[in-house]
Amino acid sequence: MLARALDSDIWHSFRGSPITMVSAVVALICIAGAMLAPWLAPSDPFDLASLSLGDAFKPPRWSDGGDPAFPLGSDGQGRDVLSAIMYGGRVSLLVGFAAVLLSTLLGLGLGLLAGYVGGALDAVLMRIADIQLTFPGFLIALLIDGVVRAVLPAEVHDRIALLVVICAIGISAWPSIARTVRGSTLVERNKEYVLAARIIGVPAWRIMLSHVLPNVLGPVLVIATLNLSGAILAEATLSFLGVGMPPTQPSLGTLIRIGNDFLLSGEWWITLFPGAALVALVLSVNLLGDWLRDALNPRLR
Repeated sequence: MLARALDSDIWHSFRGSPITMVSAVVALICIAGAMLAPWLAPSDPFDLASLSLGDAFKPPRWSDGGDPAFPLGSDGQGRDVLSAIMYGGRVSLLVGFAAVLLSTLLGLGLGLLAGYVGGALDAVLMRIADIQLTFPGFLIALLIDGVVRAVLPAEVHDRIALLVVICAIGISAWPSIARTVRGSTLVERNKEYVLAARIIGVPAWRIMLSHVLPNVLGPVLVIATLNLSGAILAEATLSFLGVGMPPTQPSLGTLIRIGNDFLLSGEWWITLFPGAALVALVLSVNLLGDWLRDALNPRLR
């Protein structure tokens, strides 16, 4: 199995692209640092008992007045910036992966139904998708988050803020996947293997899941990879505007917003390093998505 994978066209395409290999390494470093934060981070930045205001606003260790205990400096509450980035990256990645999973499941299910069943159901679902596509996805997510904030008390919203952000971003991203899956399903449903399955009496749901779905997953995988960076950026933007993750569950966007308050007073490291981590993560995922799109395109082989 491994030998066959190493001899595949996709692996040769990956090895032949230095930019893709570097992007993969950067993405793995970001993901590993976030997932292993409890073991790799110098400290727990959200353990209030370990924080000291005497350690506030320490510059990076290589600067004058730097402290080796804070490699990238500390913020206004004495939290280690490096540790805060690693823990904040966990929240950003969790929101990104969960939102992409939600949007992919919605898009796959609705796209398969629209393409295979057709008729009035297809028309209704696609018109809903068209209406949603007329608005930027970020505005849809902002609207959903705003409605939830208006309905729920502030303390309740803070407790479920992670779930709200995931749902808001996931719901805003399903139309592009649904339209792609619908187009591929329209092509597949008229092929001989689908017609043969219908003739022998295979149920429609089984045809969609066992026969059509595996043949439409290629484009969906590419879209999902590209949507991952978009979801991380959407969450960071929401948190930067103060309507995403609360300070008690900070993501990279929240850290950038907090650091922005001290930018003009000279504590540049509080916002610069979280911003650099966000750029590295999003850029590496985008480059991997671009490579995957080209690698799965038979016309470019």
